[in-house]
Amino acid sequence: MAEEVDYEGLPQNAGLGVHMLAGALAGISEHAVMFPVDSIKTRMQVFTASPAAIYSGVGNAFTRISSTEGIRALWRGVSSVILGAGPAHAVHFGTLEFVREIAGGNEAGNQWLATALAGGSATIAADAFMNPFDVIKQRMQVHQSQFRSFISCATNVYRAEGIAAFYVSYPTTLAIAIPFNAIQYTVYDHLKRFANPRNEYSPSTHIVAGGVAGAVAAAVTTPLDVAKTMLQTRGVSKEADIRRVRGMFDAFKVIWARDGVRGFGRGLAPRVLTTMPSSALCWMSYEFFKAAIRTN
Repeated sequence: MAEEVDYEGLPQNAGLGVHMLAGALAGISEHAVMFPVDSIKTRMQVFTASPAAIYSGVGNAFTRISSTEGIRALWRGVSSVILGAGPAHAVHFGTLEFVREIAGGNEAGNQWLATALAGGSATIAADAFMNPFDVIKQRMQVHQSQFRSFISCATNVYRAEGIAAFYVSYPTTLAIAIPFNAIQYTVYDHLKRFANPRNEYSPSTHIVAGGVAGAVAAAVTTPLDVAKTMLQTRGVSKEADIRRVRGMFDAFKVIWARDGVRGFGRGLAPRVLTTMPSSALCWMSYEFFKAAIRTN
């Protein structure tokens, strides 16, 4: 009788590469599927005086964008995500598993500190790679964007604003991503252990645990995400105060002055709607690819 494969265990001859490849495939799957809702989130978070670019909700945004600009407008910028998401998620999940292992997160019991440390560490490495791709993506997503290709957008931003434009939001990205991933990974890991104590391959468990974890993390970090969107799209804004924003705290001041407390919740619904299924898909894909790769 063949020995049963423990999909959660890491074989000595596979190690980190399995997690990195699974993470890359999961990342591409996650971002590509939910991209239209992410486009709506970006547009709802952008501060603008143009009535044509102000939306009352997800349904309103979807209807107006698809009817006035065509359904393809919701996919504008997806090439940037596909190019960046694979390598970035490979780095993310590789770091995640490596840190969890050395910090003792794979030991019995609830290793809260180890799993939170693993989640936070993973994003520092991954976002350093992904941030420029995210800037390009959002520049292409905004209302009446002049960019239709990844190359033209990247070239234009570099020539007009320099390399700093691709990293002006990196501190804010980390301020979002470190707590986001720490919360998401901790909630996911403990929900998975609670629902699946035998560590068997269970797609339904990964979907539910991943979705809940993503929704909680997305809701908590939405105010920071609004600031990040402002920083990443400031170069295409016609508003003087937005173009002068230089960092997270400048963005907070502008958000507060323009919209008060309500401004920090801009895009909350589409952010949760995007993150909940995409997180569920990402974790399900990650666990599936990890299991599939290792059983071949």
